[in-house]
Amino acid sequence: MLAKLAGLYFKALESIVAICLAGMVVMVFGNVVLRYGFNAGITQSEELSRWLFVWMVFCGAIVVLREGGHIAVDLFVSQLPDALRRPLGLVVTGLMLWLTWLVIEGAWVQVSVNRTSFAPASGLSLSWFFAAGLVFGVSAFVILIVQAWRQIRALAGFPERPDGEGGAP
Repeated sequence: MLAKLAGLYFKALESIVAICLAGMVVMVFGNVVLRYGFNAGITQSEELSRWLFVWMVFCGAIVVLREGGHIAVDLFVSQLPDALRRPLGLVVTGLMLWLTWLVIEGAWVQVSVNRTSFAPASGLSLSWFFAAGLVFGVSAFVILIVQAWRQIRALAGFPERPDGEGGAP
């Protein structure tokens, strides 16, 4: 059940990424046509497309983290024997958890501080802009906790569960 909910969450994130990209293309292209064709433009489109870009990047980063698709330099680690590689992987995951916690703290401060600040063109609360970092941080933290749990189980000699439960969300 938990795996199914997680799957729906990641499908929703993928949809958000696609919607953000489509919105950016429509707003930027529409503004170019309006400026060059009609000597007019939509003031809010530049600001909103920037906001969509930020949300697209953070939501996309969540999906890629789950899939293990982020760039990694493993030249040194790949040369290590399995007995050293696994504990080192757990240390790296621990460091990533710490850095993700820093992102959560910083994003929370920015969301809190900017509740009463508003974007100049759209008038939207700036806390919505910084909420993208908070969504990323919390989602990444959960993904990394699950990865750490899997790594601990592997170090202890427990096999991977065939039903997928207890794995990455």
